[in-house]
Amino acid sequence: MSLLKRIKDGQANVASGKTPGSGPLRKSFPDKPIRRAPGPSAQRDAFKELKERIQDKLVAELDPAMDVSRTDEVRRTIQDMYDQILTQENIILSRAERERLFEGIVAEILGFGPLEVLLSDEAVSEIMVNGPEKVFVERKGKLSLTNITFENNEHVMRVIDRIVSPLGRRIDESSPYVDARLPDGSRVNAIVPPLALNGPTLTIRKFEKDPLTIDDLVRFGSMSNEVAEFLRAAVIARLNTVVSGGTGSGKTTLLNVLSSFIPNDERIITVENAAELQLRQEHVVTLESRPPNIEGKGEVTIRDLVINTLRMRPDRIVVGECRGGETLDMLQAMNTGHDGSMTTAHANSPRDMLSRLETMCLMAGMDLPVRAIREQIASAVDVIVQQARMRDGSRKIISVTEVQGMEGDVIVMSDIFAFEQQGMENGRIIGRLKPTGIRPKFYDRIEAAGVSLPPNIFGASTRF
Repeated sequence: MSLLKRIKDGQANVASGKTPGSGPLRKSFPDKPIRRAPGPSAQRDAFKELKERIQDKLVAELDPAMDVSRTDEVRRTIQDMYDQILTQENIILSRAERERLFEGIVAEILGFGPLEVLLSDEAVSEIMVNGPEKVFVERKGKLSLTNITFENNEHVMRVIDRIVSPLGRRIDESSPYVDARLPDGSRVNAIVPPLALNGPTLTIRKFEKDPLTIDDLVRFGSMSNEVAEFLRAAVIARLNTVVSGGTGSGKTTLLNVLSSFIPNDERIITVENAAELQLRQEHVVTLESRPPNIEGKGEVTIRDLVINTLRMRPDRIVVGECRGGETLDMLQAMNTGHDGSMTTAHANSPRDMLSRLETMCLMAGMDLPVRAIREQIASAVDVIVQQARMRDGSRKIISVTEVQGMEGDVIVMSDIFAFEQQGMENGRIIGRLKPTGIRPKFYDRIEAAGVSLPPNIFGASTRF
């Protein structure tokens, strides 16, 4: 069903349990008055009424079969009809009001309504909708409340439905939360009543239109030039890498940057819940998990996809995030000829990362002794890159750690680089990611790959 057809049919009525396209929105809630966003004057309400009235007329007259992907053509058509309606109804507006009204209507028909202005704001890195009346954003790592509001819960639901429907996903009372993505790859999570008591809640993690490069991360202060050169060498040398960190610490961004170092002549298979990675190589296969359908069938998990990748002749396997039993299959892949594979996982330190890997392997349901799991981890993982979101909102690599092997029942690790904080200046953390002076045991593999790193990368005291 086309976007215009969904709008014309009134779209989803989640609160009443109806499926998307079940009827006009106003008719679906005859006994519920529309709850207005807080406004000090009746003029604001009058403007909303005018917008709704003109929007309803436009949607009624637009051809449902119109190809909305041809944005410029559709926009011109809407502009002509919009001008005609204002003339017919003798509506007099100032130029600013006329333009504001038009942009609001176009955003509702072609875009994501009130969120369009935030999505186009490059300074905004995350958007958080806590019900219709509270929309927060993150700028430079700091949260702030915006003056943007939705009309009511149904208005938020309409925007959520517009995001998830093209992906073949749904959200309603029987499936009240969903992971999705925007066309530009931005990550979306939505959770709705009855689970979300404040109303439909939407979280959008925006991605850069142009993927960040390693030079960008160095310029932002996320890493040093020495670390950038080392990580590039590690990827080329096919070292298995785990990016560790907390929520919003920049794990996926770093994974995307690391993936860009993979040679163009290798076959890469990515596995994600919602496809976010933006790899530029020619030979990339992107796999995305699938939730169960309305009957509870047809689910395809990350673990199913990881197992399937082993039959697809991958040179590299890149898993967006390990959260459960797929971790065991990922480690086995790393140990059986798929060197240079990468993934991310949530943990606060490299040592915590090892504990989490153990726990997630146990979630696979295999009755394995802990020592056997630790041997798998020690054999599979070469490097753990620890990301963190600092108190000032900046995102930095705070350690690069080598997994050296087993001593008894303990996995031995050694920091190659560690962040040293030197103080605060104008509210910003000042510090440097310094080499520890320890030469990694896998350096021979880096040399065998034809990459030569100067000794000063690992510290002046290093001797080769």
